[in-house]
Amino acid sequence: MSRTRPTVADLRALKGRRQLTMLRVVTLEEAEAAERAEIDIVSVPPDLLLDPRYRDAAPGLFTMPGENFFEIGTADDFVRWSFRMLKATADAVYCSASVATIRRMADEAVPVIGHVGLIPSRRTWTGGWRAVGKTAESASAILQAVRELEAAGAVGAEIEVVPAEVAGAISQRTSLLLLSMGAGTGCDAQYLFAEDVLGENRSRVPRHSKVYRDFATEYERLQSERVAAFREFAADVRSGAFPEERHLVRMDEAELTEFLRLIDSR
Repeated sequence: MSRTRPTVADLRALKGRRQLTMLRVVTLEEAEAAERAEIDIVSVPPDLLLDPRYRDAAPGLFTMPGENFFEIGTADDFVRWSFRMLKATADAVYCSASVATIRRMADEAVPVIGHVGLIPSRRTWTGGWRAVGKTAESASAILQAVRELEAAGAVGAEIEVVPAEVAGAISQRTSLLLLSMGAGTGCDAQYLFAEDVLGENRSRVPRHSKVYRDFATEYERLQSERVAAFREFAADVRSGAFPEERHLVRMDEAELTEFLRLIDSR
């Protein structure tokens, strides 16, 4: 029996009581694995949620589709997009656009998750790919951003690469669910990308991530096996070893004789 999918109210009731788990998953296989592992929350590409197979694979996952704001457009575009996501069984939506856009969705009772700290689409304003909130002034700016999201009606915020002390202090002072990506355990959920957890690439792993498997090596092995299988197939075709008799369909001899007579007569 599948577990009951939590609601926004359920997650809010858990604030300060236990750490939630959250992953970014991008395939049905990853979603199913997250379901079976009893992960609490997933962030997904919108197209994955729109796949009709998604809820069969992940019936109990609190699911939050997200897209960069410049991929969607204006506040009205976001409202239309969020309605489409909710109709497709989203439990909340991620939005890194302006507070005004978040307020526009929240006014329509859309559960919205904002973003504070290191915001990838706005990293030029905070110095690139680096921690945010390491000074009293910049930490205060993060608190102000959280308060603005709270006032706009957001239900939570991803807080990314912020000193643990800062994130913990802010979490104690807000009703928002704070989803920590490299911001310590003082928040409400720990958030990682599945590709980092699985070790899917050879590039630099973010400091805040932890690798639990080595899928990159397995992918390399599978690719080598793929190439070898293709080469063997090509060699069999060239040598006549494929197809074998067991791969063929044969015609009754009498029918073949009649067929040949018919085509020759025409």
